[in-house]
Formats: sequence, structure tokens, C-alpha cells
Amino acid sequence: MKLIIIIGFFLLVACDSSAPEKSTAGRSAAMSATESHKILNRTSPDSRWFSQSQLQLGGQVYQSKCLDCHKQHATGTSAWKKTLANGDYPPPPLNGSAHAWHHDIGTLIRSVKTGGKPLGGVMPGFENELSEKEILAVVAYFQSYWSNEIYNAWLENG
Repeated sequence: MKLIIIIGFFLLVACDSSAPEKSTAGRSAAMSATESHKILNRTSPDSRWFSQSQLQLGGQVYQSKCLDCHKQHATGTSAWKKTLANGDYPPPPLNGSAHAWHHDIGTLIRSVKTGGKPLGGVMPGFENELSEKEILAVVAYFQSYWSNEIYNAWLENG
């Protein structure tokens, strides 16, 4: 059995891009049916599930909780697959250039809530610091950096 360790923000090691997660179990637990419906049933290929107000809130949350590690514009660390001297993995980019887009919305939300520590990572969980609304907003914020191509691939695989 192959153990996939998600890095930094999502866990530790890069995921196999040929096998993105397809589970929807986390969707209903983390968001309402209406919110999930908005994600899965966009009106056009270039539309996104989140609103401008979610982006604004997500930007505020990102600035206060994520910026130090995941950097401006969610660029993370360029060598995110290479361990540091202490054996930890550095924070990955969340801007669509790493593996975050391979994870369904439930996994993204769960990663913000529980962090990477349950799987051997170092990112702290934020479930005791952020509301469900703030967690969903920060996911919206970093997804806003994803190209339409990456976003659409995520949507198709989610």
C-alpha cells in the first residue's frame, strides 16, 4: 500500500498527480449543500464557486494566518519537495503550481482545520482559531490564484 503524505499546508510529500483524490465525503461535512452545489454547478467554465466577499475575508485570514509560511500570492517555497536540514518539508505553494489542486474541497478544508501534524507535517491546525466561514474563505482566497486551467482540472477531479 502506497502511503501518500501531503506536504506543508496539506501535509508532507507531493501527491501522485495521476491519482487525484475523488472523495466527496468532506464536502457535506464542511459546507452546506447549497455551497457544495455552487462549486459543482458553475454557470460558465470561467466562473468560480466563491464570492467577492469570501475573497476579501479569505485575504484577511491569509494575511494573518498563512502569509508567513505560504508567502505573498500563495507562492510558498519553490523547493517544497525537498526536505530541510531538520527533515521537515517547507510550505508548498498554494497558487496552483504545486499539488493543492489535486485535493477535493473537503480535503482542503480539513487540511486547514487539522494542519499537517496528523500525517507527520509541521503545519498547525486552525480549527480552534478560525470559523467554518473563515476556513472556507481562505481556501477561496488561495484558489483565486489558480489559473482557469488548474481550477477546471480541480473541479473535474473533485
